[in-house]
Amino acid sequence: MSSPRGTSRSTTSTSTDGRSRSRGRGSAGAARLVSPFLLAALAAAGLSAPLAATAHAAAAVTLEAESAVLSGGARAESEHPGYTGTGYAGGFTDGNKGTASATFTVQSTAAGTGSVAIRYANGTGSPQTLSLYANGTKVRQISLPATTNWDTWAVRQEPLPLAKGPNTVALTFTTANTGNINLDSLTPTSPTTTPTDPAGPLSHQAESAFASGGPTAASAVPGFSGSGYLTGFTATGARAVFSVAAPAAGTRQVALRYRTPGAGAATITLTANGAAVRRLTLPATSGAWATLTTDAPLRAQLNTLTLRTEAGDNGDLQLDGAEVTGSTPNAARGATLPYTVYEAEDGATNAGVTGPDRTYKTLASEASGRRAVVLDQSGEYVQFTLAKAANAVTVRYSVPDNAAGTGTGATLSMYANGVHSKDLALTSKYSWVYGAYPYGNDPSQGDAHRFFDETRTLTGEFPAGTVLKFQKDAGDTAASYAIDLVETESVPAAAAMPATGFVSAATLGVTANDGGDDTAALNNALSTATGQGKGLWLPAGTYDISGSVNLTGAVLRGAGEWHTALRGKNGKGGLFGRGGTSTVQDLAISGEADHRDDGDSDAAVEGDFGSGSTFQNLWIQHSKVGLWIDAPTRGLLATGLRIRDTYADGVNLHKGTTGTEVSQSSVRNTGDDALALWSEAQAVTDCVLRFNTVQLPLLANGAAIYGGSGNRIEDNLVSDTVTGAAGIAVSTRFGIPFSGPATVQRNTLSRAGGYEPNWQSKLGALWVYADTSDITTPVLLQDNDVLDSTYSGLLVSWQKNVANLTVKNTRIDKAGGYGIEINAAGSGTFSGVAVTGTASGGLSLAGGFAVNRGAGNSGW
Repeated sequence: MSSPRGTSRSTTSTSTDGRSRSRGRGSAGAARLVSPFLLAALAAAGLSAPLAATAHAAAAVTLEAESAVLSGGARAESEHPGYTGTGYAGGFTDGNKGTASATFTVQSTAAGTGSVAIRYANGTGSPQTLSLYANGTKVRQISLPATTNWDTWAVRQEPLPLAKGPNTVALTFTTANTGNINLDSLTPTSPTTTPTDPAGPLSHQAESAFASGGPTAASAVPGFSGSGYLTGFTATGARAVFSVAAPAAGTRQVALRYRTPGAGAATITLTANGAAVRRLTLPATSGAWATLTTDAPLRAQLNTLTLRTEAGDNGDLQLDGAEVTGSTPNAARGATLPYTVYEAEDGATNAGVTGPDRTYKTLASEASGRRAVVLDQSGEYVQFTLAKAANAVTVRYSVPDNAAGTGTGATLSMYANGVHSKDLALTSKYSWVYGAYPYGNDPSQGDAHRFFDETRTLTGEFPAGTVLKFQKDAGDTAASYAIDLVETESVPAAAAMPATGFVSAATLGVTANDGGDDTAALNNALSTATGQGKGLWLPAGTYDISGSVNLTGAVLRGAGEWHTALRGKNGKGGLFGRGGTSTVQDLAISGEADHRDDGDSDAAVEGDFGSGSTFQNLWIQHSKVGLWIDAPTRGLLATGLRIRDTYADGVNLHKGTTGTEVSQSSVRNTGDDALALWSEAQAVTDCVLRFNTVQLPLLANGAAIYGGSGNRIEDNLVSDTVTGAAGIAVSTRFGIPFSGPATVQRNTLSRAGGYEPNWQSKLGALWVYADTSDITTPVLLQDNDVLDSTYSGLLVSWQKNVANLTVKNTRIDKAGGYGIEINAAGSGTFSGVAVTGTASGGLSLAGGFAVNRGAGNSGW
């Protein structure tokens, strides 16, 4: 649109919403012909997201908007400099809403998907929308971001389907749009049968992506990047999922490297964070590697980008990987997390620091890094200077329990740059358990432990450099406050319901924040939405549940983990899988459990989730278990989870689960294994725990493989195991024997291993345990770093054989026992294993185990 400057060709006025309107004489004319197009990315008609797709193209002819067919008030203007040709098309103003349109004639040399580069100006200060049409059919609503002013021009690339020969392409200000732009030109590119292939490595290799429903890694066809590619996308539901980090929200260019085995084009659907972006048409390459460039909307921090064969797609491609422009590398080990961690002992304080101490049932033994700051006098504080801007804070803390063990509340004062910001509400209700396993809430049983809990709050905007202080003021009545750590992050506003594919729970009888039991209403709403072929949208708010919310091929989505919450009651309430392919994302599940009750408490998420389900961006706290997954679950992806303060396992992939991955997740303060692959009755097969950050599990291990075949633990950070625990275990202690290989590689274990009081045993940081059966299938321990172990770095035990063990390229640095301690029969091959800084020596060998020494060992 024009700015409020009059010229001889137009005059302006200002609308009530502050937009300027241009009025003037229009002209119309035929659009010029174009050169051949060159792109491949099919846009699904009707998508509201304004997403672009581009490809490597030959030189193209620009179509000037002032020479297009202008109608409905659209007109040729030349008021603002910087345009190409003789002017631009104005008149896309509020007064012409519903009518203004510019229509171009576009020649295409091939049928398929092409693109148009739209040159425009938008001086309104906010994004504006138009509708893009091809041959009379609406392709999508497009969004045109604001430019600096009306004299500044920008280009927006959009994909669209084209027929061979002449096509009509129109940009129209419909009643559903906001309009108010100036349109300078359209530069099309056409579908190509010879896509080009850029040189250089890919940032996201397909063979490292999560794949389910058919794709497998291969390397038979030369010319790929990395170590291989994925093949086998032809079945409906076949998918590859990339974990992509972005520094800020925005639309990012995505270059897909692929090949088609034959002379036909491939089709597959692109989704971002569970939302459909578009169907892609990948031109045939007849066996050559090529690149198609499209784009997708990404959130700040971690995203999932998925290529999935939907109904109507042929999936006839092999995928080498993706290059995402402007993405940032994921963490090399551990989860790529959205928050910044400040350890209390590293902050400025006038209070005392407890620890370091790893003695079970001491406060410091349950603190991250085995130290915490204790505020026990009025005026004592701990403070940090924020390295990054933030609007949300999570505090891990401990306050004393009451005499009854039922919990007591207290506040803690938070200050920003010396000004009181808010009082944090803390409680001992969800910490402090007593007695023997499985532990209860009766202080008379003694043996108190599980001291810490967490609270989170939105704070308002704090810029980088803000000094954030946590202080015990006179009104903060707890006798003491142990502060372990603080996490800060920038939380986006509550998301809106997607424009298509969802129905709001609010329209189906589910009411947030009313304190009533929403279990039945949620089940009814899920049934209705699923029956309509839609997902159920949970608007921001809290929904109380006291029983099973059943998922049978359902999609359940919230407005974000900080905005939408399911709240359990008295240990009950959770999501239960009843088969089918389900997706759950962007919400919190907050239980009301306050001790472990295996017989009568619910997991946050439990059951059979069929084939190809997804859990993404879930925050789970105060439940018995985070995820308990059973057969016949296949190809489940659980990613971006925060699981905190459970009374048993964090995640247990159980009893016949296959092809499932848990990744990019933070798991802290679990009452049993943080992450477990448990082959009870049926083998767990081909499952992987990777790129997770695990802290402070009690009673059991940071991550464990109990039997099964083809299971892997890779690229994790595990720290501060408390008691009865290794950092990572490969074990027959529970379940059926191993029937295939187990792999533990590229993990870092810090301050791991723990004392098992029932056995009076000292468990190693990395532990291979043949208890109820021999381990004769291959076990590979490779490229692991074992740092500052509480006892021995690597422990191999007990009364059964451990054969076919391979330990390669492993660093054991500083151990409270031996570097390597073996007390079992069997044999193993060791190479590149370096041991330093041990209290008891490099190697303790008993039980008849044969050590086969390869090259590169030292220190033992």
